Amino acid sequence: MIDTRKPGANQDDDPLADDPRARKAGDAGETGEEISVDALLRGEAEAGREASLRNEVAELKDRLLRAMADTENVRRRGEREKAEATLYAASNFARDLLSVADNMARALEAMPEQQREKADDATRNLLAGIDLTYRELMQVFERYNIHRVDPLGERFDPHFHQAMFEVPDPDAPPGTVVQVVQPGYRIGERVLRPALVGVAKPGSRTGPGRNGRGA
Repeated sequence: MIDTRKPGANQDDDPLADDPRARKAGDAGETGEEISVDALLRGEAEAGREASLRNEVAELKDRLLRAMADTENVRRRGEREKAEATLYAASNFARDLLSVADNMARALEAMPEQQREKADDATRNLLAGIDLTYRELMQVFERYNIHRVDPLGERFDPHFHQAMFEVPDPDAPPGTVVQVVQPGYRIGERVLRPALVGVAKPGSRTGPGRNGRGA
C-alpha cells in the first residue's frame, strides 16, 4: 500500500490545522466568549456604582431635609422667644405699678358718689384728677397687654385666683367667686398677681327637706 501523505507529515496532526477557515472560526469563538464575560463584569460593576450613588444621594437628601427642619425650628423658636421677651419685658416694672393702681382705686372708692356731689369744688376736682389718672394708667396697661382680673361671679380658677376664705351663699353655685378682696392682674397669659377672692362654700345651698321646709 502506497502512503499518499506528504513527507514529514504526522498522522496525529489535525487535518484541519492548516485550514484558514477553521482557524478563523476558532479565534472568533474564543474572542466572543471573552467579550461576553467582560461585558457582564462591567455591567455588574456599573450597577454596583449606580446603587452606591443612589444610596449616597438618598442619604444626602435626608441630611439636607433634617438640616432644613432644624433650621426652621431654630428660627421659629427664636421668633417665639423674641415675642415673649418683648411681651414680658415689662413684667417687673408693671408689678411695681400695681400698688399705685390699687391706691388710686382705694382713693376713688373711699368717697361714695353721693358724698362727691355734696363735696366742695376742690375735693371734686381732686377726685376727678385721680379718676382721670387711674383711667389713663389702665389704658397704658391695656396697651402693653396687661389686664385687670376682677372675677366676681366667675368660676374659681386657681391659675388666676387665690381663695382667701369660703362664703356660705345659697344663691351661688359652689366654687363661684362671690367676693373680690383685691383684683388681680395678668400680662398675656401669665399672672402678675392673682386676685384675692372669697368662694361660695360647697354644700351651702339649702333646699326643701322632707317636710317641705329647709333641710
